[in-house]
Amino acid sequence: MIKPTGLAVAIFAAGIPPALLLVILAPGLWPLSFGLGALMLAALAGDGLAAFRARDLRVTWAVPDRLYIGDSGEIAVTLAARALARPVTVQILAEQTGALDPPRVADVVLDASGHARFMLPVVPRRRGRARIERLWLRWRGPLRLIDVTCRRQVDRSIDVLANVRGVQSAALQFFSNEAIFGTKVQRERGQGAEFDALREYMPGMDSRFIDWKHSARHRKLLCKEFDTERNHQIVMGFDTGYLMREPVEGLARLDHAINAGLLLAWISLRGGDLVGIYGFDAVVRHYLRPVRSPSSFARIQQSVAALEYRPEETNFTLALAELNVRLRRRALVVLFTDFVDTTGAELLIESLQRTANRHVVLFVTLRDSVLQEIADADPAGFDDVSKAVIAHDMLRERRVVLERLERLGVHCLDVAPAGLSAGLINRYLQIKQRGLI
Repeated sequence: MIKPTGLAVAIFAAGIPPALLLVILAPGLWPLSFGLGALMLAALAGDGLAAFRARDLRVTWAVPDRLYIGDSGEIAVTLAARALARPVTVQILAEQTGALDPPRVADVVLDASGHARFMLPVVPRRRGRARIERLWLRWRGPLRLIDVTCRRQVDRSIDVLANVRGVQSAALQFFSNEAIFGTKVQRERGQGAEFDALREYMPGMDSRFIDWKHSARHRKLLCKEFDTERNHQIVMGFDTGYLMREPVEGLARLDHAINAGLLLAWISLRGGDLVGIYGFDAVVRHYLRPVRSPSSFARIQQSVAALEYRPEETNFTLALAELNVRLRRRALVVLFTDFVDTTGAELLIESLQRTANRHVVLFVTLRDSVLQEIADADPAGFDDVSKAVIAHDMLRERRVVLERLERLGVHCLDVAPAGLSAGLINRYLQIKQRGLI
């Protein structure tokens, strides 16, 4: 497809007033006025004939099959031109659908060699499936009067998955199972119920675990040591309602929760616990019974990949009641959700209270840094004061809800997205070391 550039239109428009003036002042010279237009058309035709032809351009591409949420991918594009008389600057744009960042136009210079290779960035923002429909290419003639546009059909799909690339590397800091010479046995000590050994008391140890009978026999203070218990049920509940669709630092709250949940699942499986997945909003959407062993991590990854973004409001009463029915034994329930105010959280608090009577509940929410910045910003006018007051009230109501949950025995974790994974793992280890499950 060939069309005039903005420069050509501007030159042609600038020639109209002189042509009209010439006809008015010298009617006998009217052929000259048409000659200006004909000259412009001839220049356009000459520029079109001298421009690089689309049929002489060969375009190849490589589209990734899958991308991980939060990571950026690339489309590798290669241009090969024949009969290239002069360097040509080609603009290329990828036409795409799905939850991707808007595409950017890339400028590529084809030199005398006629070959160029470059990368088009692709950044997913939500899980699901994205699609690259076609590539649009455009360049100009030598006089910059015409644009030559062509397209190449791509028709490739990209699966956007939950981010598991950092799971195993982040989990290595918690496990040291491999040594240079064979396998190193690691004993995990905590405050569980499995007695392991007696150890001489040292400052800093918990005095509650002093064994007074053996201390009297050996005439020195001895403390009991326990092995951290295993074989616990860890059920991660993901709220897929409309509040979890809100983006925080470039990702939806649900995707932040899934990334941190996958890391917790990997560490829990390596630690000997069983891990289950529970997805809910207005109704129960998904349930995976707790599974054991690291080999089951692929099943967990497939389960969280099935969690979709839903526009419905979350029914905590139904979801937590159904979860209580499904769980036959005591478990650690990690609930990834969010709330807006104290009024909307009343049913949530009531339902969590019944769940906390049978299980250990870890309530996980994401702190919005934008809201805190609005509350702390120096006001420049009345509108800024109003926004700061509203933001402060929302933060205060959020603290009230979390304090009420803490008093009910629910463990609360309200952190920024950057600290979610570390905070979640640390809280999980604390709960296990205290033998609360």
